[in-house]
Parts: sequence; C-alpha cells; structure tokens
Amino acid sequence: GSDTASRIKHNFGSVRPEGYRKAVRLMELADRFKIPLLTLVDTAGAYPGVGAEERGQAEAIARSTSACLSLKVPSISVVIGEGGSGGAIAIATANRVYMLEHAIYSVISPEGAASILWRDTTRSKDAATNMKITAQDLLEMKIIDAIIPEPMGGAQRAPETVIASTGDLIARTMKDFAGANTDFREQRREKYLAMGRSL
Repeated sequence: GSDTASRIKHNFGSVRPEGYRKAVRLMELADRFKIPLLTLVDTAGAYPGVGAEERGQAEAIARSTSACLSLKVPSISVVIGEGGSGGAIAIATANRVYMLEHAIYSVISPEGAASILWRDTTRSKDAATNMKITAQDLLEMKIIDAIIPEPMGGAQRAPETVIASTGDLIARTMKDFAGANTDFREQRREKYLAMGRSL
C-alpha cells in the first residue's frame, strides 16, 4: 500500500495462512489448465501472529513452496520490493526469478539478523552487507536470473517505464519457455539444488 489505510487493509504485505492456501489453489489451477505462473513478490514475510500460527502458518508456507516446486508449467517470479523470509520463498520458487534493481530478497530482515547476531539492531547495515540481500549480490550468486533496471530514486519515479521493462522481460521469458522442450519441474529442482551446492 501507499498510505496507512491501504497498508492496514493489506496487512502490511504479510500473508496469512489462508493467503498461502489460496495461492496453492491458483497454482494447481495453472497446472491443470497449462497456464504459466507469474508471481509478483513484495512482502516482509508471512504474518507472525499467534492466530496465524494456530491456523497452520508453517504448514501453509511449506505446502506453498512444495506447490511451486511441483508445477509442471513454467513459472516466473519478480521481486518488486521486499522479498522477506519463507513468506516470500513460498511464492517465489520459480524457474526464473527476477528483481527490480533496488529490491531486496532475504531469509530475515537486516534488523532481525543484527538482533540475533549482535543483540544490537543498530547494526542492521552491517547485517545487510554481510547477508548480501541486494539484486546485484543475488545475481552474482546465481540466486536470481536478471535485474530489472530502475530510475534514480526507485521505480516510483517512473512507474510506466519500470512496468514496461518488467513486461518486456516477462514476455521474452514466456517466448523462451514456449519454444523450449524442457521438463520445467526438473529444471526448477536442479536450479534450487545447484544454489545449495554453490553457497
């Protein structure tokens, strides 16, 4: 959201278990009807409330991640802001993962990491540097597949340009997928196994 009311309405981008279960149903529909899957990711992570835990948040995240990995159709994920924690991974486990130039993608926030590592949240900059959460770092480590350029000051300065660039990259990728004789599920599996081997 762009203001307090819309952020509250959308739970500050934190997904509840029901949201992940809905995502799984949509993934299953995409697979059934042979429609490639596209996810746009902008979340600090799954909602951490007691109610969410009581309703099976961990199970919902695991099932969503498993559904992403099990798809027979090709999938693309674009991190457009923040890709945080297992909450982001649950919808971003794709054949191609792209990021906006100034987006971040990490298993924990820099503040959370600083709190755990040094018991000092003021060291969040040190944590962010060591965690390598930027698009440039993640491309170098082969966690993501491409970076979508943003204007100085971020995508909000020229949203039409960034949307067009993102759309062009998605269209090119879909065209590549259409011409490929590939087992997309196996390709996805190998992509994520290779990450584990190289890190």
